[in-house]
Amino acid sequence: SKNRRLAQSLCSRSSSRQTRRRVRGTGRSSGMESRCLSASATPVDVAMAALRRAGGVDDTMPTQLMPTPTPRPQTQPTPQARPQARPQTQPTPTPRPQAQPTPQTREMRSAQPPGGATQPTQQPPVPAEVLPTQVVRAAPIAHAVGSGSAAGSALAAGPGIANTTPSDVDRARHPSGLIPVVHNVVATVKLGCSLDLKKIAMHARNAEYNPKRFAAVIMRLLDPKTTALIFTSGKVVVTGAKSEEAARLAARKYARIIQKLDFPARFTEFKVQNIVASCDVRFAIRLEGLAASHGHFSSYEPELFPGLIYRHQNPKLVLLIFVSGKVVLTGAKDRNDIYTAFENMYNVLKVFRKQ
Repeated sequence: SKNRRLAQSLCSRSSSRQTRRRVRGTGRSSGMESRCLSASATPVDVAMAALRRAGGVDDTMPTQLMPTPTPRPQTQPTPQARPQARPQTQPTPTPRPQAQPTPQTREMRSAQPPGGATQPTQQPPVPAEVLPTQVVRAAPIAHAVGSGSAAGSALAAGPGIANTTPSDVDRARHPSGLIPVVHNVVATVKLGCSLDLKKIAMHARNAEYNPKRFAAVIMRLLDPKTTALIFTSGKVVVTGAKSEEAARLAARKYARIIQKLDFPARFTEFKVQNIVASCDVRFAIRLEGLAASHGHFSSYEPELFPGLIYRHQNPKLVLLIFVSGKVVLTGAKDRNDIYTAFENMYNVLKVFRKQ
């Protein structure tokens, strides 16, 4: 009892001193210190108050320590045994049943010659009904050409100058052995009456008319493959023909189509206006030397056009000569004029041949 009294007096003295100091500094005291001033303060309360003053214990911390949880022992999972893969069994191929030889096959085998050599079997003849029929294209009708069957036969034969060999060339007419190939023939014909282009465009086949774009009806034919420009005045321009006879035949067909549309059309004043042909001399040409030597007849501006323009005087036509040896002839109205101009020009081109 005497020790208890001494502890209480010491606690009261120390707490009163600390309380006075804190009241002077902050002007307030904690609830635990006020409890220490009372007569019922215990040593535990005194120790806690001292720890609070030292800043080691927070008011919110519980006075009793929480028991530390014991960690659970971690058990490692035992590896499970992998399921063993079942052995794959390959299906056994079922043997195909062998066909028993028939009496006919036995006879054929016995008929084969010794040594294993087989003779080619003869196929039975095909009946005539199964044989494919050969399509024969009919020749153009001769009476469609107006003035005779010679034009129709020449058209059926074709120009025949595309694939010519030196043995096929007439050296008397073509000394160079080369024949220019005609690519386009332009011809005109007058029908002798005025035409309603809108009516023609609405009732004729393969015809188009756009007056805002071009003031003529554009009509096309497949045989011969040509294009016609039909004007209101009755004039027709035929282009795209490969020969003069084909141009005449196409012009007559166009005139007949217009006649069937109740126009009093007549086939008059047919004339070939231009023939375009080309040929290859098969050697390179020095265009600069040709232009310098024949400056009065030639014009060569490589910045504007890669070919040399040569104006032939007799016969009067124009040749476009390129450095590769290709020559284009245009402006002629007769096929013979093209042949003559090319033979004359061939001798000049050989002088300016590149070495």
